[in-house]
Amino acid sequence: MKRKISLKDIAAKVGVSTALVSYVLNNKKSGRIRVEVAQKIKEAARELNYRPNQIAKSLKLNKTYTLGLIVADISNPFFSTLARIIEDEADKHNYTVIFGSADENAAKSFKLINTLMDRQVDGLIIAPAENAESNIKYLQDHEMPFVLIDRNFPAISTNWVCLNNFKASFSALQHLLDRGSKKPGLLTYKTSLYNISERKRGYEIALLENNVMFQPTWLKEVSFSEDMRTAVENALDEMLGGNSPVDSILFSSNILATYGLKYIHSRDIRIPDDLALITFDEMDASDLFYAPLTYIKQPIQDMGEIATQILLENIDAIKKTQQVKLEGDLIIRKSTEMVE
Repeated sequence: MKRKISLKDIAAKVGVSTALVSYVLNNKKSGRIRVEVAQKIKEAARELNYRPNQIAKSLKLNKTYTLGLIVADISNPFFSTLARIIEDEADKHNYTVIFGSADENAAKSFKLINTLMDRQVDGLIIAPAENAESNIKYLQDHEMPFVLIDRNFPAISTNWVCLNNFKASFSALQHLLDRGSKKPGLLTYKTSLYNISERKRGYEIALLENNVMFQPTWLKEVSFSEDMRTAVENALDEMLGGNSPVDSILFSSNILATYGLKYIHSRDIRIPDDLALITFDEMDASDLFYAPLTYIKQPIQDMGEIATQILLENIDAIKKTQQVKLEGDLIIRKSTEMVE
């Protein structure tokens, strides 16, 4: 392997001391150094393709200028978009982001946490998996700066940035009821995750406050571990069959909506004449459908930027705990143009 260029090599090329080269390349004030000398040193470094020893630099500064990001599922467009936003915001502050996907698995998330800590990242942004409370307490015990994003655990006091999931879900159901729905359904996940539980609660309270008598077949939950396509299809068969079929559905995630939309289309169900639909998060694929979906737009740009900023503040000096709840917007499109 080719020998790495050192500060000594640059000093020899320019004819100055190694200390002077180090002084210039580390961006220190160079008021006492002639401009032409500093320029020669920088040009020599470029010509020799000098790359600084980041490990040594990190030890000196006690920083690596890297952040760890653990998301639930990087294949989910919501998380991939969020990752890009965090990467861009970190780059503004000269930080690099290392990604990991936990696949909705707390054990895998814990393994990623330790891997990233071994890599000496300066802090972590985490969309935690279900039952990952021990992971969060582990980070607190090790005094590792971190911020939870999209999801949080109410019983644990820590930094987080999340959507107001209850209000978003309540507003979506209220919209369906206002548009004439008499039998609104919810297709969601069977999980203890707080954000999903709040979406379910928003649905239930909206029915209660509108004096709509809930039917058990209107609410279906599928597990993360199931074959999602089959699980969604079976759930929809039950919601759309029986003595009290739903006339509208709120999908609690874009993944559920993707599978649901394909199956509903295969059954020749007319949207919105036979069935009105709302989902969380925009779906590019729905634009190709004859009835683009009404959806809850999460403030994903703000979510990623704020989480990154909170983390950077805590890396520099531990601040007070910050918990930010953001509001969503209901984007009304053709899938809920019901006859009132």
